[in-house]
Amino acid sequence: MITYKDLQILFEDNHLLVVVKPTDVPVQADDSGDADMLTMLKQYLVEKYNKPGDAYLGLVHRLDRPTGGVMMFAKTSKCAERLCEAIKNGDVDKKYLAVLDGVPRYKADKLCCHLKKFSDTNTVRIVPALTEGAKYAELDYKMLSEKDGRSLVSVKLITGRGHQIRVQMAGMGTQIAGDKRYGNGAKQRLPLCLWATELRLSHPISGKTMVFRVYPPEIAPWTSFNIDAFLKLSVPNDD
Repeated sequence: MITYKDLQILFEDNHLLVVVKPTDVPVQADDSGDADMLTMLKQYLVEKYNKPGDAYLGLVHRLDRPTGGVMMFAKTSKCAERLCEAIKNGDVDKKYLAVLDGVPRYKADKLCCHLKKFSDTNTVRIVPALTEGAKYAELDYKMLSEKDGRSLVSVKLITGRGHQIRVQMAGMGTQIAGDKRYGNGAKQRLPLCLWATELRLSHPISGKTMVFRVYPPEIAPWTSFNIDAFLKLSVPNDD
């Protein structure tokens, strides 16, 4: 079983903790009973700083369980409040790479729709705007490369809805490779090929601009593409 010792710490100070979330690890405890990021990182803080009892760690954003990549946590309530406000105001950029089954009709586009979560099946669907419980969802994508019937795309989230990228990519008819819920992942026997590659923010206390980039795992089908050539260009309109 995975422990906090297996996690990669990208940055840590008195306020902020930035880590790499592995694929298939839940962000917080769920019914599976599997090790989760929040619990493991609290244990890391308790042991590193010899804290009596529990350690504070604020969950300020999420990644779906099958999605891996860069993720941040707040070490103080003040930091958590400021990060949540920055995310709400669109001041935190989240950028992803994905491998799609198929090739999008347009090489770059903005996708806008309304999504609704159906709790009985734990799925999200595209629905008409006036549907009760529907939430607006928006992202930008750009195709970077294609090979053997698959394409590598960069995605910049404008909103942050649950399963958003997976559902909107599937809505184009180009599901994310390895997606067991919205694609053909059950037959492919692949992990979900969606990776949070970049997080850009102003430090909630110092105001310093911080950029964290991480590479997807070196496994197929990621290795079919020259990720190194694209990572710095991983998002439309990246400056």
